[in-house]
Amino acid sequence: MTTAAFLAPERLLAGGPRRFNLAVERLLLHLGFDDIRLIDGAGDGGGDILAHRADESFVFQSKWTTASQIGREAVDEVEAARTKYAVARAVVVTNALPDSAAQRRAESLAGIGARVEFWTGAHLRRLSEAIPAQCPRELVPRRYQDEAIQALERDLKLRQRALLILATGLGKTVVGGEVVRRHLVEHPHDQVLVVAAMKDLVQQLERAFWRHLSKEVATQVLTGDQKPTSFDGATFATVESADRAVFEGYRPALIMVDETHHVAEEGFFTRLLNACDGVPQFGVTATPWRGDRFDISTHFGEPSYRMGIAEGMAKGYLAQVDYRVFVDNIDWETVRDASREGYTLKELNSKLFLPQRDEAILDLLWETWTKTVQPRAILFCKTIKHAEAIADVVSRYSPSWANATCLHTDMGKREREVALSAFRSGRIPILTAVDILNEGVDVPDVNIIAFLRVTHSRRIFVQQLGRGLRIKEGIKERVHVLDFVTDIRRLAAIVALRRDLDSARGPTETLMLDSAASIRFSDENVGSLMNAWLKDAANVETAMDDAKLQFPEVP
Repeated sequence: MTTAAFLAPERLLAGGPRRFNLAVERLLLHLGFDDIRLIDGAGDGGGDILAHRADESFVFQSKWTTASQIGREAVDEVEAARTKYAVARAVVVTNALPDSAAQRRAESLAGIGARVEFWTGAHLRRLSEAIPAQCPRELVPRRYQDEAIQALERDLKLRQRALLILATGLGKTVVGGEVVRRHLVEHPHDQVLVVAAMKDLVQQLERAFWRHLSKEVATQVLTGDQKPTSFDGATFATVESADRAVFEGYRPALIMVDETHHVAEEGFFTRLLNACDGVPQFGVTATPWRGDRFDISTHFGEPSYRMGIAEGMAKGYLAQVDYRVFVDNIDWETVRDASREGYTLKELNSKLFLPQRDEAILDLLWETWTKTVQPRAILFCKTIKHAEAIADVVSRYSPSWANATCLHTDMGKREREVALSAFRSGRIPILTAVDILNEGVDVPDVNIIAFLRVTHSRRIFVQQLGRGLRIKEGIKERVHVLDFVTDIRRLAAIVALRRDLDSARGPTETLMLDSAASIRFSDENVGSLMNAWLKDAANVETAMDDAKLQFPEVP
């Protein structure tokens, strides 16, 4: 039987405690565990990984060492973690053996019904051979994803460049993972580079690709604080670190750029890709728009395959959307003035929208909450301070919302992971956030989204909306969106989306767009006005603060 590259003893030893944790996490995937959460860090309570299998909850303590044995502290730590996280089973995983004190402590705990298991270095070697080559929950591409994979492969062979534009929730990472998997099946000795802008996203991509790659394919991360000893298999890197490695002689055989909208006319991405001219390169993104108007197809060519939000909903691949736009705060005197005065967008926004009261927003949120099955909500706020304040107000509004939590970049990674796990399980009903959930965070359980913030970015708006569009079979097929809009550009984005949805319904009965999938204005007079005002909605969406709009006369 073949062995798992990531569990090779020399690789475990060279990787240190951080990579040992990740090797254990990948092993759990191959063993059929799910909802695997890496919680290692300050305040972890003695646990490194939380996971579930067959309705049982586990906590794992990973003990990497250069010695031959580990002591009883590992047993004490994992038992403390079992109590802290209220899980059923506790396991110490080590590349060595437990010493006599550790074994006696485990026997003592077993005597009072608190069993601690050991997975030793020898155990890991046996599992390395016994686990299946692919994860039991291997991702099988849907038909459109397979079409996208074939289109990318075709363009990579024809012109060594390819581009995928796939709306959030449609599985661009699945497509990218399959392109890489198929390449390595055909060329098992090649080295593949997957590059992204941020370290957190790089780490998340490595985990996502494990479901695609054989256990024989090694993976590693290259960032400012992580330097792999080998580039074999697939390397996941931040762009600055990849750029440095390439200029030091690293030459991958295939490059994937995630969130390709980060590629600009100049900068690290462009320098890296130009330095690897002649190497097949493909990019994937859900949001191809850039604030500087640079067209990413300049480097990658025209999209090999694309599917947007409206088409994804129309074909039944994304959740149906019930989008309500609350525009009761429109100042109608300003509307009349705007028809005569040459207001800039910035001036218009400051005059057009009256402040919304948090209490009124929460009343509307509660109304939607009580009508939704297994509700989970994300509230997008203006700033961290605003998100914290809203979480506090929400938690005091109803006992059902008592555990509402603010998720933000100042939190430690472990704290964020625990919060996301609690959100998925329902222990946390509502998350408030600013931008941390925009990219690379999978929250398919969310079925209510509320926009309490101003964003002038079409890309950020689509990313945040996309958090709720992923379908969860048998549980969630619809997302409710409450938008307390305070920017004319947001209205333009909503109008453009409504037009796209109307167009997607079309005349054909093969489309699956629910007739109840809708975008409604709380005051339809505003909807009619916006349609008249925003004839070219896409241009308004991306306009700058100093742009002036031409408005028709309002009676």
